[in-house]
Amino acid sequence: MAVISHQSILESGRYRDLSLDGVDPEVVTRLYRFMVRLRRCEEALIEEYHPADEMRCPVHFCVGQEAAPAALSVLLNTDDYLFSHHRSHGYLLAKRGDLRSLFAELYGRETGANGGKAGSQDISMPALNFYSGAILSGAVGIAVGAGLGLGMEGRRRVAVAGFGEGATDEGVFWEAINYAAVSKLPVVFVCENNRYATYSDQLKRQPADNISQRVETFGVRSHALFGNDVIAVYQVIGEAIEYVRSGQGPYLVEAYTQRWCGHVGPEGDAAVGYRSESELEFWKANCPISLLEEKMTASGLLSPATRETMTREIDEEIADAFRFAKESPFPRVAVWEAVNYSAASPLADALLIDAEAGNFDESQSDAVPQPY
Repeated sequence: MAVISHQSILESGRYRDLSLDGVDPEVVTRLYRFMVRLRRCEEALIEEYHPADEMRCPVHFCVGQEAAPAALSVLLNTDDYLFSHHRSHGYLLAKRGDLRSLFAELYGRETGANGGKAGSQDISMPALNFYSGAILSGAVGIAVGAGLGLGMEGRRRVAVAGFGEGATDEGVFWEAINYAAVSKLPVVFVCENNRYATYSDQLKRQPADNISQRVETFGVRSHALFGNDVIAVYQVIGEAIEYVRSGQGPYLVEAYTQRWCGHVGPEGDAAVGYRSESELEFWKANCPISLLEEKMTASGLLSPATRETMTREIDEEIADAFRFAKESPFPRVAVWEAVNYSAASPLADALLIDAEAGNFDESQSDAVPQPY
């Protein structure tokens, strides 16, 4: 595991270690296209968010943090699970969610992924085994629960939790890490360490920005790396997924990166003053898309004509998603109370049984099936 930190990254200057050696050119192109598509999607939503004020939900944009979801888009199988935090758009697209469902959900329309009732922070698509949520560190705890189920099932599926370093301020994160390690659960933890949880520097909340080192003391294998090198991120997460699929237990990847935009909404947050302009400029100079684009151009994998065609196709898809969302109807709900609460719970009623407390002892833990 590389010993790095945000400070050491800032002191290193322009990143020059990205390499395409040994990587399938088709994979390289897929990673690049995903990142460009996600970036242009986010930029289009940012541009549209306030002039019309038709997206009536908070939106957490991931501009600058395209590498991790790009890698997952190539590596995950359809039946794997992916759980995301509130900065959800990249992860939804990584699980092959479509732009129409995403945009319509942001506009609160019934054709959205969740019928217009979830918005950006909680958008989910059960058919794709994708779920996001606004509860800090919620994705981590739920992914461990899913991993327990997958372990009992005995199939080579994995659960991935995507989250920021702010999630590690929560006790449930460390409880989840401990339980995943003890039970050797098939869970990959992907921490996009962008240093700032809302407006708070990680080093004002924690003694060091070394999450990967700390989880190793729990028996979880980990790897820290520069998170804007999408090829390295693809290779490390690929190694993590294979390690987990083989039944060796959980794995944490800590990708150091940084969002360009504010914590929430389209506005920047330079006026808040919690990070310097030079720090933000460093990350923009080390844009994950530009770093890959330079290598692809130099190696002949990308030409100006190819880039122009790709961009045009993506922009046409985005324009179509906007039209679809704006032309779709709002949800028709007869009883609004039923949206958040249901008195009917037949599955829970069937599963819940009364049990005597005396029937439980320390041997219960031995009855839990181990993965694989």
